[in-house]
Amino acid sequence: MAESLEYGAFMEKFTLRPGPSPLDHHQLPLSGLTFAVKDIFDVDGYVTGFGNPDWARTHSAATSTAPAVLDVLRAGATCVGKTIMDEMAYCIYGENKHYGTPRNPCAPERVPGGSSSGSAVAVGAMLVDFSLGTDTGASVRLPASYCGILGFRPSHDTVSTVGVLPFAQSFDTVGWFARDPVILNLVGRVLLHLPDADPTRPTQIIIPEDCFCLSSVPSERTAQILVKSVEKLFGGQFVKHVILGDYVKDNVPSLQHFMDKENEGQEYDIPSLAALSSIMQLLQRYEFKSNHAEWVTKVNPDLGPGISGRVWKAIRTTQENIDICNSVRSELRAALTALLGDHGILAIPTAPGDPPKLQTDPATLARFRARAFNLLSIAGLSGFCQLDSLLETKRTYR
Repeated sequence: MAESLEYGAFMEKFTLRPGPSPLDHHQLPLSGLTFAVKDIFDVDGYVTGFGNPDWARTHSAATSTAPAVLDVLRAGATCVGKTIMDEMAYCIYGENKHYGTPRNPCAPERVPGGSSSGSAVAVGAMLVDFSLGTDTGASVRLPASYCGILGFRPSHDTVSTVGVLPFAQSFDTVGWFARDPVILNLVGRVLLHLPDADPTRPTQIIIPEDCFCLSSVPSERTAQILVKSVEKLFGGQFVKHVILGDYVKDNVPSLQHFMDKENEGQEYDIPSLAALSSIMQLLQRYEFKSNHAEWVTKVNPDLGPGISGRVWKAIRTTQENIDICNSVRSELRAALTALLGDHGILAIPTAPGDPPKLQTDPATLARFRARAFNLLSIAGLSGFCQLDSLLETKRTYR
């Protein structure tokens, strides 16, 4: 019964209370709030399990706690446990064959999204006030979208990843989930070490029409609502419409090599964004191999369907095209910086549609994954921040 009430979100429960502080406890910004952490963060005295029992069996307990966890503890929050994640953070669906799949509180018959599945579910099911996860390719943004909550992936290298098991270091970010935007903001200010300040007024809101066409959710429930809201708050002059695929194609010249070879005839793709996805995943495989090939080949871990294939594909990755992939990444950052200008916002769907149902067949999942990474690779490859907002998540799945 207890497991059912907790939606299968937790690997283990424990309590870590705030440490000593020169301030009165009630003056701390996160005083009275509870949180959980993905089982990828080191917590002193506990094994960091990485979502896989073979990993847990072959590694000792951590001897220190990740700075990101310490930051929110020192800010007054109480940690109540570690949450389930996809094995080795190598999936976006949230299914774990060893520890079970956390139950999506919005749609129990659908996946919760991964790899920070348990962290998203714990927040969505109101088991904690906020939680910590990681986002390398999608692992905060997608579960937040699927579980009907807020999720923030910060810009790369703005929150310490010390004490966090690496997937691909040049992509890894520490992100966080909350139901309440006030709490999301408070946690962000703690993790980013930011002072209290009034919000900055955006200079433009950019609507990439082709990205919204990838979504199976009708535009009147997404883009049109967004445009009307922006016009009401700031005026119509703040809205700018673009075809992002064309902009990327025209302003990221090194991308042409990948578009020619890998993205012809895929009707569910925006070719230039599909090429970005291919590049991001290649770079991530190469870094994953550097981090984990020795352990994988030595232990030959028991991995779930899909994940096993991705892990072994990463282990076989070579250095071919790595340099040109990094050139694309640099060009993309420059192109998006120019597009956004000072304080511009690019509004894109987080996911191409409703979360897949549990036990969906692999071919359908593969098509969905391809469409999803058209959208997810924009922030992932550029290293820019992305907020999953309530605009598209507060809906009823059928």
